[in-house]
Amino acid sequence: MTIFKRFIRPALFSLEAEKSHNLVIRLLKSNLVPAVKAIDDPILSSVVFGRQFQNPIGLAAGFDKNAAAISNLYRLGFGFIEVGTVTPRPQSGNPKPRLFRLSEDDAIINSLGFNSEGLEVFRTRLKIYKENSVDSIVGANIGKNKDTIDAASDYVTGVRLVAEFADYIVVNISSPNTPGLRDLQKKSNLQHLLGAVLEERAKAIRQPPIVLKFSPDLDDQEVKEIAETASQFNINGLIATNTTIERRGSLKSPNKEMEGGLSGRPLMDSATAVLRLLYRYTGGQIPIIGGGGVFSGEDAYCKIRSGASLVQIYTAFIYKGPYAAIEINSALSSLLKKDGFQNISDAVGVDVPL
Repeated sequence: MTIFKRFIRPALFSLEAEKSHNLVIRLLKSNLVPAVKAIDDPILSSVVFGRQFQNPIGLAAGFDKNAAAISNLYRLGFGFIEVGTVTPRPQSGNPKPRLFRLSEDDAIINSLGFNSEGLEVFRTRLKIYKENSVDSIVGANIGKNKDTIDAASDYVTGVRLVAEFADYIVVNISSPNTPGLRDLQKKSNLQHLLGAVLEERAKAIRQPPIVLKFSPDLDDQEVKEIAETASQFNINGLIATNTTIERRGSLKSPNKEMEGGLSGRPLMDSATAVLRLLYRYTGGQIPIIGGGGVFSGEDAYCKIRSGASLVQIYTAFIYKGPYAAIEINSALSSLLKKDGFQNISDAVGVDVPL
């Protein structure tokens, strides 16, 4: 961590944010980032979606959008990797610049707009990886093209093309950077979409869990309706949450006014509040992946106690570097043991009365 913080991060942060990100992906693809030994502690291992997760800390979608560096990302101590968001057809996304660091706030604002190389390239890479790495857990995050009118058709295409190789599929309807996307969170729209997605999955030889990712910018009633709809359709999992368009709190960075979704530390409280609501409204019956603002073992522990079975990081990986998952898992293990838990699954939702 010290070498990264003193030397590597300043060099990367001297570049424009998106150029720096693309450079890191190239380095990962070139095997120039050394592997680290994952935390192997039974207290962190649990079964979610019918799969054994060695540890609960995953890399969120958005970092490896095109499934280009899964193998070397997995070697950095993550319990799972989520790739995407991928769209059926290639698209360039929104105009640049569209990725901004808020270093003073440990945050990022992005308005990328689902820039994607498309499903064909994505599927080929995922196929090659999974054929050689059968024990790893990789989720595929699918979205819609900006110019698609019938949104459900794009998600159906996504399910059809990745079901064979993804360990779970995330239906992303909560990015703030694609016009109209968040309207899919409305009850009637969501019911139509989930019906189409599940119908397509039923046709697949391999039927991975379907996970729904939604926004932190929802009121209590909207969260309740999503929870009810997810339960109605027997959705396998939920992700709380995506980035926020809100600018709550006292952000210090001059980039705070940039347009797009905010991630990082400032999202912790609001995302966790939504997580707690979801856990309560689903009666703890649907596994939830908690994300938003996780930078430490304490943050991850808060998500677990608030109802998350698994936890994802993104911005922390940018700021803390390749040892982020190791550090968070190590601290999380200590906290679980300190409080007398035998396994992480015993701590899920203990702070949320049902």
